[in-house]
Amino acid sequence: MLEKHVLKIAQELKLQLRQVASTAILLEEGGTVPFIARYRKEKTGELDEVQITSIRDRLEQLEELDKRRESILSSLTERSLLTAELAAKIEAAETLSSLEDIYQPFRPKKRTKATIAREKGLEPLADILWAQNPATQPKVEAAAFVDAAKEVATPEEALAGARDILAERISDDAGARAKLRELYLQKGVIKSKVVSGKEEEGAKFKDYFDWNEPAANAPSHRVLAIRRGENEGVLFSRLTPPEEEAILALEILFMKGSSPAALEIKAAVADCYKRLIGFAMEGEARIAVKKRADEEAIRVFAENLRELLLASPLGQKNMLAIDPGFRTGCKVVVLDRQGKLLGHDVIYPEQGARNASDAAEAIRGVVKKFNIEAIAIGNGTAGRETEAFVRKLGLPPSVTIVSVNESGASIYSASEVAREEFPDHDITVRGAVSIGRRLMDPLAELVKLDPKSIGVGQYQHDVDQNALKRSLDDVVMSCVNGVGVELNTASKQLLSYVAGLNSRTAANIVAHRNENGPFKSRRELLKVAGLGPKAYEQAAGFLRIRDGEHPLDASAVHPERYELVDRMASDLGCAVSDLLRDSGKRSRIQPEKYATAEVGLPTLKDIMAELAKPGRDPRQQFEVFSFNEGVQEMSDLKVGMKLPGIITNVTAFGAFVDIGVHQDGLVHVSQLSDNFVKNPAEVVKVAQRVQVTVTEVDLARKRIALSMKSKPELAPRGERKPEAGPRDMKRFGQSSPQPASGNDWFSQAMQRRK
Repeated sequence: MLEKHVLKIAQELKLQLRQVASTAILLEEGGTVPFIARYRKEKTGELDEVQITSIRDRLEQLEELDKRRESILSSLTERSLLTAELAAKIEAAETLSSLEDIYQPFRPKKRTKATIAREKGLEPLADILWAQNPATQPKVEAAAFVDAAKEVATPEEALAGARDILAERISDDAGARAKLRELYLQKGVIKSKVVSGKEEEGAKFKDYFDWNEPAANAPSHRVLAIRRGENEGVLFSRLTPPEEEAILALEILFMKGSSPAALEIKAAVADCYKRLIGFAMEGEARIAVKKRADEEAIRVFAENLRELLLASPLGQKNMLAIDPGFRTGCKVVVLDRQGKLLGHDVIYPEQGARNASDAAEAIRGVVKKFNIEAIAIGNGTAGRETEAFVRKLGLPPSVTIVSVNESGASIYSASEVAREEFPDHDITVRGAVSIGRRLMDPLAELVKLDPKSIGVGQYQHDVDQNALKRSLDDVVMSCVNGVGVELNTASKQLLSYVAGLNSRTAANIVAHRNENGPFKSRRELLKVAGLGPKAYEQAAGFLRIRDGEHPLDASAVHPERYELVDRMASDLGCAVSDLLRDSGKRSRIQPEKYATAEVGLPTLKDIMAELAKPGRDPRQQFEVFSFNEGVQEMSDLKVGMKLPGIITNVTAFGAFVDIGVHQDGLVHVSQLSDNFVKNPAEVVKVAQRVQVTVTEVDLARKRIALSMKSKPELAPRGERKPEAGPRDMKRFGQSSPQPASGNDWFSQAMQRRK
């Protein structure tokens, strides 16, 4: 069966059979995606993580299909319904829907109209009508089935019962279901209406109070918004194709001419569509459209998360971190270069001149005493005010002052992870520590959070939660292993994402480290409880040990290749450490001389790159960013202002940008570039620095419209744009058969974000 799956996947993904087969075997042997992509390039033909993940996911889908196939075969066998012909059809089914269509006529059913008609002995009459003999006279034939004892009083009642049987027969037909399934997905229209009396309560869904658009073109955020409106009892919706076209499609399949018997089939077809197959196909279509919307929302979330996790780290610095506040003061913590908490205090720079003076003296003293190299300030409430206060203290120019996105810090501070790490400190201290560590290394700190709490998704609670978790976990694992992990300083949360490890083995590594001191070599990992050879093979290359016993322990060269590098050094008459230091010696290495069937040029090129820059961090160099001074609140904004900002979220309809006024502004997809933009993710990324122009400010509703165009169209201050009609929607790069009433495009976008 695996061979059959490999062939199918190779065809679907347009890959070589050898590549898919090798990857499937590696996965079956317990290989992880990062390990296979990095250290088994010769076997996979240099497939990347995306391709390997696609193979893994498709294999799992086909395995689920096989399980369902076996279940159906077992059910049919137990009920003595399985024939050789039916078994062949079931074995040949390539999709779950086609498999279920074949099984549909044999599925155990509740007592239906057709069941009752069969009990009355009307199936032979249904068979006569089904044949559609031109000479057949339905009423004459039906007269023979009139039987008071069976509650069939008239020929008309007999025909009605026969049509019930025919309607169910049509509904169970695999060809009919396939035809209508295609019609629903290609020509189905989503229509939504407001539930009577819910207009005021559901005002946030006003766009969809009377909405319709083709399901095939409906963007993810609108599909999910309508679904949420339904779940909250504000909206009801349908997804149907033109009824006449659907009925005609069935008539073409089952009617033979226009004889009296054929007209009975015609009536059965209409009844089947309206009572049976129409609802079944609508349910399937709704699931399919929801799945497509989920996949798109999850894809956007995953892309945003990747950019955020791979944001530039400041690196190991003596850190002063401040969690700002007005009434309760600013919680200040001091961290050493490893992120260890050294001390904490509270200052009140916004509560009078005396408190401000004390706060200034305290900060200057801490900076001097602990040789502070950087100050991290949370960007929440009082963030800009605190930043301005600190910048005016005359601190040494060498001290980097950075505003840090604190999204999720409060969730971390109240989490079990934080309580375990800082059992003797309250949530305010934990939150400030998280802000400081996030500046040092965003990846190492953010992995302690549930990715869904980081705030870079859209409708994340409405999508398939298992699919979302799988995708986000894949992203986190990819990022962690792509960067590499310091074995002797990493938290167990970070370690748990290393290929081959899990929460249990990660905890055991930390426990072993605490009990025995720092690891001196990667080989010592084999002494950790529960960490066997397979886990070691998967994890070792992604773990780093600075100043380890072997020079390559700090690199991404896998221990299985140490002997090869030792041979390279020996051939040049030097030590491995010399290769790391001396580019001249490295240039004398001829990689092709060391190529074997197992170790080819792809791996050798990776090794040479690591020798040049061992343990290099793939993330970009950190660049200090600062918001525009004097612009701290929305009231400071003026239409036409050009401001620096940071992308905080990318959605299907645009990007949200932090410009330092405690309220993100929206750059609509139509305002991202002078050129047409279909997919915002192709133009902007989360954590990207951008220059924007303020085009509209609505203080009452706390909304800011921004543009990244070179010559944006500016709206007068406080003035709303006209409501979006079909032409406006096209101008903004969207399609809308029916305009939303009562909201401008900006309002719609902001509501979708929620």
